[in-house]
Amino acid sequence: MESPLQHCARKVVLDTSLFVNPDVRFSFGVTPTEALGNFLSLARNASGLEFYMPPSTFRELLNFVNEQNISGELLVYLRLQPPKRHEIAVPGYLLYELIEEIRERVNKGLRVAETGVRSTEKRRIDEIIQDMRKKYREALREGIIDSSEDVDLLLLARELNALLVTADQGLIKWAEKLGIAWLIPERFRDFVEAAIRRAVPTED
Repeated sequence: MESPLQHCARKVVLDTSLFVNPDVRFSFGVTPTEALGNFLSLARNASGLEFYMPPSTFRELLNFVNEQNISGELLVYLRLQPPKRHEIAVPGYLLYELIEEIRERVNKGLRVAETGVRSTEKRRIDEIIQDMRKKYREALREGIIDSSEDVDLLLLARELNALLVTADQGLIKWAEKLGIAWLIPERFRDFVEAAIRRAVPTED
């Protein structure tokens, strides 16, 4: 896989986790609104990079940010582009892998439910439900692409031959299957600032 820095002067596709995940957005801001605003201010100076987000992902992001506090002028640095869903070729074997993974996860979910039912005599119902929800979520959703927004991100990154920035382990896993370069959000600010420095001409 290419080093992310080799994608300077190229395209970058952004996931919402860069702005809404409290564990990774700290380099840009405390809140999603602050993180997005600070990123856009930095993106204005990154002339060697183009930043993209599928409209479906952007709509998801708007559930977390206050649009009134984001400069409309800065939003021009985040290009909203849907993937060409009917034109992008994806290897057929990946569909088989996805189906097998879903089947395996459904079976894991059933085992979680069975364990919860068997423990009803020893524990309170509300404790059992809380525990089952956590384990069921882990069994079925962690490490898998489970939304149309996830698919849009992967397809757009593949279409543009772009760097995908995400903290989602499912997206990272499938990006590797599709040969898509990726970068974790914790390293993203350094990546953008490095690109800005590389674009600034040095004095003789």
